[in-house]
Amino acid sequence: MATAPQKKPAIKAGKKKGAAPEARRAGPGFRGKPSFLGNLVTTVLIFLLLMSLYSLVDGFIQPNETIPLSAVASDVTAGKVKSIVVHGDSLDLTYADGVVKESQKDPSAGLPETLATYGVTPEQLMKVPMTVQGQSGFDFWFMALAPTLLSLAFVAILFWFLTRQVRGAGMQALSFGQSKARVTDPADAAQRVTFADVAGAREAKEELVEIVDFLRNPKKFLDIGARIPKGIILMGAPGTGKTLLARAVAGEAGVPFFSISGSEFVEMFVGVGASRVRDLFQLAKKAAPAIIFVDEIDAVGRARGAGMGGGNDEREQTLNQILVEMDGFEPAEKVVVIAATNRPDVLDPALLRPGRFDRRVTIDLPDRRDREEILKIHAQKKPLGPDVALAVIAERTPGFSGAELYSLMNEGAILAARENRNEITQYDLIRSIEKVMLGPERKSHLLSKREKELTAYHEAGHALVSSLLEHADPVHKISIISRGRAAGYTLKLPFDDRKMQSKKQFLDDIAATLGGYAAEELLFDDVTTGPSNDLRVITALAREMVTRYGMSDALGPIAFGERELGHEPYSEKVAAEIDAEVSHIIEGAKARAIKAINEHRDALDAIAKELIEKETIERIEFEKILLANGIMPKKREEDESGAV
Repeated sequence: MATAPQKKPAIKAGKKKGAAPEARRAGPGFRGKPSFLGNLVTTVLIFLLLMSLYSLVDGFIQPNETIPLSAVASDVTAGKVKSIVVHGDSLDLTYADGVVKESQKDPSAGLPETLATYGVTPEQLMKVPMTVQGQSGFDFWFMALAPTLLSLAFVAILFWFLTRQVRGAGMQALSFGQSKARVTDPADAAQRVTFADVAGAREAKEELVEIVDFLRNPKKFLDIGARIPKGIILMGAPGTGKTLLARAVAGEAGVPFFSISGSEFVEMFVGVGASRVRDLFQLAKKAAPAIIFVDEIDAVGRARGAGMGGGNDEREQTLNQILVEMDGFEPAEKVVVIAATNRPDVLDPALLRPGRFDRRVTIDLPDRRDREEILKIHAQKKPLGPDVALAVIAERTPGFSGAELYSLMNEGAILAARENRNEITQYDLIRSIEKVMLGPERKSHLLSKREKELTAYHEAGHALVSSLLEHADPVHKISIISRGRAAGYTLKLPFDDRKMQSKKQFLDDIAATLGGYAAEELLFDDVTTGPSNDLRVITALAREMVTRYGMSDALGPIAFGERELGHEPYSEKVAAEIDAEVSHIIEGAKARAIKAINEHRDALDAIAKELIEKETIERIEFEKILLANGIMPKKREEDESGAV
């Protein structure tokens, strides 16, 4: 049993990044070459196949009957032979009935003399047409040399396979230090991305517009003495569209786009990464104006000094080469480096200094308006039903990244196709939100009567306490249908996007999360394993309040570092005080949850009863239960003032 994520629900959802197809690769690559053993086996199999085919064809060919010369003389005398063809010492006899027979004559005498010795008169022989065909030199030598030639051909083919393998391995070794960057051609309309394809990130796009202007018209900047930033680093959470923005810059400017991951530079052999960096920059300079995009640059750009080998390992050499190449840029080279990372805190300071990656563009999670625009882009090629309201979907997805919104729309289309419908409805998208956040429904996971009752009271406890506390998020949905690893869930979402969260909000969130635990303890005089995830969440949150946000009355506004193996930022005494303060926060929240449930026991029973009957309660039905029990549901400020 778990409550739905409260602050940023999308963070728990699985991310699906769409990868753009590759147009071509910079630099030759020799991948997928067959091995020596594979070549040898292939050659042997071909030889055996040819031998089998020869045997098969030879079996179908019926050889002509061979008769002695005395039988030939007898048949000629009897007038049975229609014609004779002489091939050297061989005779091909065609009989009147169409049968062809073979024979051999005496090589020391002609055919008439030989037949005369067998009693054939010249008059009888003249009645049979006779043709003499001399054997050509080519036929003679071919038949003589055919076995030898076939053996030599087999050896030559085998030798060719072996030398090709050796040559391929040598070329692969020579190309080991070449760049493996993927290049997107600006003329390829199928892969071109522009700012029109990127919704939200308004400030980020404004920062990148001047990069596009520079690549289109660098003379305007150079004439006035301006130098465009050599490097731009895009920082943001996973799935916020960093790679998409970089591709959009290249698409808007109409320049080649060299993309590579930071991990592709690093190899086991020292010096390979630096060689690939040099090759990549050389390729980009030849294609200038161009953009080099390095994704996940933190894989190679981490702060130096922490590696093995006295700072001389492969990763650090690769980073040094990147720094050198960016320092070697001239303003007229018209090559811009764009890098992306979600860990800017671990990057080397030399990488971020002015003159290298001196412009930092932060891409935040989209707000409600941005989410609606992103949903519209992902819905362009999808048939939506008349009841679809993307504004409502955007409202119910705070904290979702662009990648998660794409996944949401895709899941909605899959649900509609699974049910053999031609349009996506609002209900499909609502179900997709929960699927992305919590996982698919487990309808086969049947609960016993007691488990169902316990789960209903657990989720009712979450919902009731959250509705009673002023700073807790409002409840949008309650369900006891299993999803993912949760036996039930309570969907709590804020009305508006938040950039900051206060201490009162944290305390109310902890109390609401403990509502299920308190309900189990009060009603059943026992606790189950159901709240285990709730306890992990609130313990981590309470510890962050004390050690990171300075929200402890006992310890004051102090930020404590993380305790790691070999690194102790504070003493054992302070650690004990932190543990005590975390326990104090959780116990206080639990007492507030128990008090709220005791004061509104009737409302708790009503919510649980409705859940047992219907299994799912939407926001409107839940608010009716609250009003019936004298509890005022939470409303937007504009709703209360009558503005909306």
